[in-house]
Amino acid sequence: MCRYRAGVLTVTSANVNGLRAAAKKGFVEWLAETSADVLCLQEVRAEPQQLPESVRAPEGWHVVHAPAAAKGRAGVSLYTRREPDRVRIGFGSAEFDTSGRYVEADLPGVTVASLYLPSGEVGTERQDEKVRFMDEFLVHLKDLRTRAAADGREVVVCGDWNIAHQQADLKNWRANQKSSGFLPEERAWLSRVLEPTDGGYVDVVRSLHPDVEGPYSWWSYRGRAFDNDSGWRIDYHVSTPGLASKAVKGFVERAATHAERWSDHAPVTVVYDL
Repeated sequence: MCRYRAGVLTVTSANVNGLRAAAKKGFVEWLAETSADVLCLQEVRAEPQQLPESVRAPEGWHVVHAPAAAKGRAGVSLYTRREPDRVRIGFGSAEFDTSGRYVEADLPGVTVASLYLPSGEVGTERQDEKVRFMDEFLVHLKDLRTRAAADGREVVVCGDWNIAHQQADLKNWRANQKSSGFLPEERAWLSRVLEPTDGGYVDVVRSLHPDVEGPYSWWSYRGRAFDNDSGWRIDYHVSTPGLASKAVKGFVERAATHAERWSDHAPVTVVYDL
């Protein structure tokens, strides 16, 4: 695996809940200070030309935006300090490749992807869409892992997976057992992604923090969810085992106060010692 700065690769994932709004609330300042080598954004909700220059193409970054065909919805982006060897938007899905939900880039020794999995809503077409996406995406994850291994590469898929996998991944799990994002079938699907003999991936932050509640990465704007840390852990770094074994630090960049948040999600960062 190719060396990065000081032999370390730092990857951050953040659902920005609308990049134009986030840019006005502190994202630009955060971007200027981050030590990340790769930044995966979700829910950008803007065409590139609608973004201010400071976030569309900031100095020192190579950026690829993958907006959704439906205006003002979804959208993912990848920011990398070094120019990618290859970029791919979508994963070969006739239904979802223009939906602004997936972009990946090949860097030396590792493929990094930004994912925004549909959120779903029980009893609606949105939940059916989520299920269709999951079915197709698991096939892609397996193919990606196989192709990467053949090339001697590792993989990390970062983003808003919109599923809390275990009880430790959301504060009020008892009240949400029939809610999209914590349905038994959704959790079983994510278990397949993380099963060594099936999907073959690793939940990196959970592997670093096996016995803790959270750390949560999303809090509703309703009530005092953020102040009470009544959140969900739905933003993940999901990687191949080889890369996961090199993770030395994983943390949520939680804002100091509710007023300092620029999204209802917080960035999730993992440092890989290569």
